[in-house]
Amino acid sequence: MDLPILDYASARDHMVDCQVRPDKVVDPRLIRAMRTLPRERFVPAALAGSAYIDEDVRLPHGRVLMEPRVLARLIQVARVRAGERALVVGAGTGYGAAVLAACGAHVTALEDDEGLLSIARAVLPAVAPTVVLTAGPVKAGLPGPWDLILIEGAVSEIPSAIGATLNHQGGRVVTVLANSGGMGKGVLAEPINPGSPDVVLRAQPHFDCATPMLPAFVAAPAFQF
Repeated sequence: MDLPILDYASARDHMVDCQVRPDKVVDPRLIRAMRTLPRERFVPAALAGSAYIDEDVRLPHGRVLMEPRVLARLIQVARVRAGERALVVGAGTGYGAAVLAACGAHVTALEDDEGLLSIARAVLPAVAPTVVLTAGPVKAGLPGPWDLILIEGAVSEIPSAIGATLNHQGGRVVTVLANSGGMGKGVLAEPINPGSPDVVLRAQPHFDCATPMLPAFVAAPAFQF
């Protein structure tokens, strides 16, 4: 349900103090970013009043603006270091990329939905001008090497093609590993055989959450006799 909110600064404070910080988010960079970035500008205008609710904001074509606490936990788990090269896969309207950039990463945001890209193009130059927005298929990622990859949505598995683009020294992926119903766990995945052409990632679960699957990562139904 849309909730008309006129004082967005107060809404941001309420989101941080009542949703994000109580869920074990302590990184001061994250807290500062989420108090500052105008989340209401990362959704269609008709949904601005819902931007700060404690759940995913439904966007067109099966996409969402990820629930604030889930995004914050994922980025905190990632242990972002200033100056790292980060890729956001399925960046949507760009909010997660903007939060990562506020934490000191050099961020490239990859998205293939033109409607979401149009929102990102309108807001990112004003609030996160260092983010590089790239249009293209999300499932294969982009050539790296990347120190950090955030897949902004749930996946049933992390494609090896994405793992192969990680920096061989310290590269990692954060995302939600989930079943078809969206129930899953926020994970940090790191290569167990860095440098191999067939990268194998070990995913360490960190917290429970429910996040919709990214449509591009949903497997096509198998043919059955």
